[in-house]
Amino acid sequence: MADFFALLIELLKLCLPALVLVGGLYYLLQKHYEREDRLCAEQAQQKDRKGGETITSIRLQAYERIVLLLERITPSNLLLRVSPAGQTAAEYHRLLLSEIRNEFNHNMSQQVYMSEQAWQQVNHAREDVVTLINKTYQELPENARGTDLAKRVLETVLVNEQDPTARAINFVKQEVRETF
Repeated sequence: MADFFALLIELLKLCLPALVLVGGLYYLLQKHYEREDRLCAEQAQQKDRKGGETITSIRLQAYERIVLLLERITPSNLLLRVSPAGQTAAEYHRLLLSEIRNEFNHNMSQQVYMSEQAWQQVNHAREDVVTLINKTYQELPENARGTDLAKRVLETVLVNEQDPTARAINFVKQEVRETF
């Protein structure tokens, strides 16, 4: 029996340090994995925040581009940018409509980042400018020059005292203020 206890004590001398070592290792690995999980979760949150900031930045740029589009198709700005020099009214009419169409098509993808109401305002503004130019062109005599068309468009805007794009620009600016 004494041999049994001696053997048991020798076995405990060997196993007890091994058990303490395995227990300590288990504890340390458990803490390590918990810390790794916490770091991964924090990194994921930071990534989400950065992603949100990126989307916000892209949306803000889209609104800026739309305001730029509206400013570029505002009749007074459009007529200054697209010169009527040496053109007939018909040629100038086609050129103005082409310029508006190109500007609009170039920025059409920005609607993804705006509300439906804002995009409708932009669309209506474009249609109002096109209607203004078409209507003014139709009122001119056949032999009119491009300068005559430009002059009449500006006169019409001044008489109406309302720029066809002003309402849309104000709407977009208001939406930006409310959203951001």
